[in-house]
Amino acid sequence: MKALTYHGPHHVQVENVPDPGIEQADDIILRITATAICGSDLHLYRGKIPQVKHGDIFGHEFMGEVVETGKDVKNLQKGDRVVIPFVIACGDCFFCRMQQYAACENTNAGKGAALNKKQIPAPAALFGYSHLYGGVPGGQAEYVRVPKGNVGPFKVPPLLSDDKALFLSDILPTAWQAAKNAQIQQGSSVAVYGAGPVGLLTIACARLLGAEQIFVVDHHPYRLRFAADRYGAIPINFD
Repeated sequence: MKALTYHGPHHVQVENVPDPGIEQADDIILRITATAICGSDLHLYRGKIPQVKHGDIFGHEFMGEVVETGKDVKNLQKGDRVVIPFVIACGDCFFCRMQQYAACENTNAGKGAALNKKQIPAPAALFGYSHLYGGVPGGQAEYVRVPKGNVGPFKVPPLLSDDKALFLSDILPTAWQAAKNAQIQQGSSVAVYGAGPVGLLTIACARLLGAEQIFVVDHHPYRLRFAADRYGAIPINFD
């Protein structure tokens, strides 16, 4: 298959690599139908994240069609369309039972970030995000192996196109969690700093939660116009 692979800072290329296969009984194999580039991928591309190795496949925002399932996969079958979360979670550990999947104790054999120096356990494995986070090949490829097929993937109804569903993999949940953490409710007044994709989705989530007045702070006029036109946000250009 073809995949986007890393070969040093500022050097990635599309090349032929072996197709993924089932390794564990609860794996699935996905044919990628849509993928996106996250701002976090730029840290990898620029060589700012340790333990990125030559040949690693990037990509943690992706979705596609199930083409193969391990014998223990119960929730999915061949042909299902699914979105895959960035985080790989076991579903059984203490944190997973608390629905804190990013802190899963069982999927990442890597060291995690610098927090590990303080003896804090490494967080969950992540797709395509260095060997600190499991070294799991990502989804900027034609196919990908998805571990823990009974836990992470969720089905996409036919009425939703890929471009409507893809953001459920990462940036929409990020925006939603930010809005929830800010305790936005009916009548809230909110300021969102940065009108990039996550910021714009945060504005959308704030509206959904009932925010009455939303300020958006940025210095790109086209982003500020979009936020004002689409969501009724009050633009503030800091330049």
